[in-house]
Amino acid sequence: MHLLSATAGLVLVNGVSYGLLLFMLSSGLTLIFSMLGVLNFAHASFYMLGAYFAYALSAQIGFWAALVVAPLLVGVFGALFERGVLRRLRSRGALAELLATFGLAYVVVELVQLAWGRGPVDYGVPAAFDGVIVQVAGIAVPAYRLFLMALACAIALLVWVAFRATRVGLVLQAALSQPAMTQALGYDVPALYTGVFACGAALAALAGAAGGNVLVTEPGMAATVGSVVFVVVVVGGLGSLGGAFVASLLIGLLQTWAVTSDASLASWWSQAASGTLGDALVPLARLSVAQLAPAVPYLLMVAVLLWRPRGLFGVREG
Repeated sequence: MHLLSATAGLVLVNGVSYGLLLFMLSSGLTLIFSMLGVLNFAHASFYMLGAYFAYALSAQIGFWAALVVAPLLVGVFGALFERGVLRRLRSRGALAELLATFGLAYVVVELVQLAWGRGPVDYGVPAAFDGVIVQVAGIAVPAYRLFLMALACAIALLVWVAFRATRVGLVLQAALSQPAMTQALGYDVPALYTGVFACGAALAALAGAAGGNVLVTEPGMAATVGSVVFVVVVVGGLGSLGGAFVASLLIGLLQTWAVTSDASLASWWSQAASGTLGDALVPLARLSVAQLAPAVPYLLMVAVLLWRPRGLFGVREG
């Protein structure tokens, strides 16, 4: 009984930590879509750049300084891209902007491979957390995972306060609903858009800098997590930060549970399928839930869209 509860507790901790990391990444994408209406296909590339920049900088200035500097550098890069490319394409419609971000994603991958190679890099957790285990309700949890969870919660609180309870947030909300009126009142709306894009890129980079040493830092990391982040945004509801938070935790918990599950489809296949078609699909019954774990976010997305097409907390249609 103790083993069962310890296993469930470990799944809970790992699922929540992974979900909060997904939120750090998806919150930036949600902000960008809310303000600019752009589905940024290069967003996961900013996450990858954050991990690689932090890896390179940590050897020179230490991990903690790199954790701050890397997101700032990526944020500046995002601002330059928005100002130099997306702003020029805005008059041509959303498709042109989407294609530009799509192209940027491939450019970033090629540049990363040229700079750091095609294999993974040795980006480890900081020495202060290396090998440190903390007992939480009888469950052994790596201290760095607790740090990631605390950082993600702090970012969620900071983003909520910044965009809901400050003057800047009120101006941004006004620019979202009435850009022409906000511009007429003397606010530089294009500069606000650039700032939001830079903040979104920096949030993605922070997720990479903080989580790249727990996950693998390699050129395919953007493709691995990028599609899941879009699922988070769709399930939560396009433009909803609260929805992104709930969807991130839900996907993190479900996928972590699926990875550790020893259940299989064979237990119910004989009852659910019969006849020629069922016999032909018998090989599917040999699949375990763990093997289907990568598909869990997409199955959840299909289920949510069938039930609620705008997502759980959708505030803006795509």
